[in-house]
Amino acid sequence: MEELWPLLTGLPGISLDMRSLLEVTFSAGPNPAPALFLLQASPLSTPFVPIILMVVIFYLVLFLPMRRRQKKTDEMLRNLQNGDRVVTNGGVIGTIVSLGEKDNTVTLRVRPDNVKIQFSRGAVTALLSQNEEKK
Repeated sequence: MEELWPLLTGLPGISLDMRSLLEVTFSAGPNPAPALFLLQASPLSTPFVPIILMVVIFYLVLFLPMRRRQKKTDEMLRNLQNGDRVVTNGGVIGTIVSLGEKDNTVTLRVRPDNVKIQFSRGAVTALLSQNEEKK
C-alpha cells in the first residue's frame, strides 16, 4: 500500500478519508482486487443530473401551476350562463345576455346604456361573484 499511495494522491477526489478505505481494501490479502470502485466518479457528479434536476424544478414551478390555472379557466368558460356578470380581457364588465354555442361567442349587456356587445368566449377572463357585484 505504501508504494501505491504516491500514485493515488495525485488522483482527483482522493482525500485523507479515503486513504483508510484504500488501506483496508489493499490489505485484504497478497493479491487483492483493485479498488477501482473507489476511484470512479459518483453518479451525482455527472453533468446530466443537475440538468435533469433543473428541468424537474422548472416543470414544478412553472408548468404545473399554469396547467392548473388553465383547467380552472376552461371550466369557468364551460359553465357560463345567462345572467352571469363577467370581466373580459379588455376590462369590460357586463352581464351575459346570450351564449353562442356554434360560434363560441358571448353577448354582454354593458351599463349604463345597456349596450350589447358580442365577444369571443375566450375573451372572458373572470366571473364576478355576488360579493364583488355589491361593491
